[in-house]
Amino acid sequence: MRDEVDDLTEAWARERPDLDLGPVEVFSRISRLSKHLDLARRRAFAEHGIETWEFDVLAALRRAGEPYELSPGRLLRETLVTSGTMTNRVDRLVARGLVERLPDPHDRRGVLVRLAAEGKTAVDNAFAALVDAEAALLAELPAPDRDALAGLLRELMRPFR
Repeated sequence: MRDEVDDLTEAWARERPDLDLGPVEVFSRISRLSKHLDLARRRAFAEHGIETWEFDVLAALRRAGEPYELSPGRLLRETLVTSGTMTNRVDRLVARGLVERLPDPHDRRGVLVRLAAEGKTAVDNAFAALVDAEAALLAELPAPDRDALAGLLRELMRPFR
C-alpha cells in the first residue's frame, strides 16, 4: 500500500536522482508517526486534565517508586529540560497540588519534589489512557511485527544513548 512518503520520495527521485533517498523514506515516516503520536498523547492527557509537560514530570516521579520523590537535578536528567524550566514547572505543579516540595533530609540546602496523592491519581489515569491510545495506533500491526519494529527502533536509537 502506498502512502504520502512514496509520493514525496518519487518526486525527489525525479528531481534529484543522484541522491539515495532510503533515509528519507524511513525518517519521513517516523516524523509523520511522531506527529500522530503527539496528538494521541495530548488527547489522552487532556482527558485527565494534564498537559504533556506535566505528564513528563509526574511520570518521572511516579516511576521513581515510593515515596515518589526526586531531587530537582534528577528531574532535570529525567525530563531533559533546563534548570529554569524545571523550576517553573515544579512551581506550577505545586500550585495545582500535584506535587510538593520538601526539605532534603540528606542535604540541608536541598529540596525534594514529591508526587502528591492527586498527582499520582492524575498520572496513573493519564498513563492508562496513553497506553490505550498507543495500543490503538499499533492495532493493525501483528505482535511479531511490533516486536521487530521495537527492536529496530532500539538499534536506531543506539547512537543517542
